[in-house]
Amino acid sequence: MKKVILTMLTVVAMSTTMQAKTVKTEIPVNGNCSEMCKPRIEKAAKSVSGVLSATWNLKAQKLTLVYDNTKTDTKKVQKAVAASGHDSGNIKASQATYDKLPGCCKYRK
Repeated sequence: MKKVILTMLTVVAMSTTMQAKTVKTEIPVNGNCSEMCKPRIEKAAKSVSGVLSATWNLKAQKLTLVYDNTKTDTKKVQKAVAASGHDSGNIKASQATYDKLPGCCKYRK
């Protein structure tokens, strides 16, 4: 009986582990420079639990994310990026946070 229960628990644990999925996606993020914007945006994205990598491309104005979809989603990442002062997809940085960005990082016209 113990072996049966142990086997069942192992199967359940394995199926739960298999459901975790690493996802790669891109989200639009506004910024102006590689010197200050890039590290700020990437740091904000990586601060979200479940984000495995985040790389922002200045020219494309896109953040490439690799994340565990059982731990986070793009909306959480967008909120973290917006909290750092950068508009991300449909989530806009507050005016107060945006105003704190260095002059070279201000992208709103």
